[in-house]
Amino acid sequence: METIWEEAEIFINLAKSNNTDVSEIVKVVVDRYQTVIDKISDPRTADWPLMQSPVPTLMMVLGYLYVIIFLGPRMMENRKPFKLREVLIIYNGAQVLYSLFMLYEHLMSGWFWDYSYKCQPVDYSHNSKALRMANLCWWYYISKLTEFADTLFFVLRKKDSQVSFLHLYHHSLTPVETWCLVKFLAGGHGTFSNLINNLVHVIMYSYYMIAAMGPEYQKYLWWKKYLTTIQLLQFTLVFIHSAQLLWLDCGYPKLIGGFLLLHSTIFFGLFTHFYYQTYKPKPKSLKK
Repeated sequence: METIWEEAEIFINLAKSNNTDVSEIVKVVVDRYQTVIDKISDPRTADWPLMQSPVPTLMMVLGYLYVIIFLGPRMMENRKPFKLREVLIIYNGAQVLYSLFMLYEHLMSGWFWDYSYKCQPVDYSHNSKALRMANLCWWYYISKLTEFADTLFFVLRKKDSQVSFLHLYHHSLTPVETWCLVKFLAGGHGTFSNLINNLVHVIMYSYYMIAAMGPEYQKYLWWKKYLTTIQLLQFTLVFIHSAQLLWLDCGYPKLIGGFLLLHSTIFFGLFTHFYYQTYKPKPKSLKK
C-alpha cells in the first residue's frame, strides 16, 4: 500500500517540471487516478456502496454546503423557526446509540484486544476480525453523512450563530476523510481517532438530547463548558498517538500520520478559539 505515496511523488515532480505540457499533466493525473482507485485501494471494500468513486461523496458535501449556506437561509428568511423538539430528541438519541455501537465495535475489532497503541498496521486479510474492522470503518463513514442533519436543524430553527466556520469545516471534511479511510486504510493505527471520536459523540449527543427536552432540563446541563474541554482532550490524544508514527515503523503510512498530526492541530486550534470566544470572562460595562 505504500505505492500510493510513491505515485503522489511522481505527479508532484512532474508538475514542477517547466517543460511539461498541460495535456501531459492531465493525462498523468487521469492515469494516476485510475491506478489509485482501481489498483492501490483496498480490494475488500472496492464493491461496497459509495466506494467505487469519491465523486458521490464530494457531490454530497457540495450539496450540503449549498443547502446550508445559500438555499436553506433563503427559504427560511421569511418563515418562523421550526421547533423540532420531538425530532431532535429522537435524532440525538439515535446518534447516541449509533456512537455506542461503533465504540463497542472499535474495541471488539482490535483496540480492546490485540491492537498496538504504539503502531498498528492495517490488516488487509479476510479473517473475521480484519473484516469486522473494515465493515466498521464503512459504518463510521456513513455516520459522518448522517451528521449533515446537525447543521440542517440549525438552519430550520434559524440558529444561524451556530453555523460557524468550525462547524462547516468539520462536517465538510470528515466525510471525505472517512471515505479515504474505507477505500485505502480500513483498519490500523488511524482508527484510534475514530474510537475516541465515538466516545466523545456519546457524551456530546447525550447533551444535545437533554437540551432538546426543554427548559426544565437545563439544570442538568451544568457541564456544557466541559464538553468543549473533552473535545480538546480528544485532539490532544489523537496528536500524541499519531506522533508515534514519526519514529516507529510498523507498515502504516507515515504520510497519514503526518496528516493526522496536522488535522488534530487545526481542530485543536479551532476549538481553543471557540472555547475562548464562548467562555472567556466578559468585562463589566462601565457605569456612569
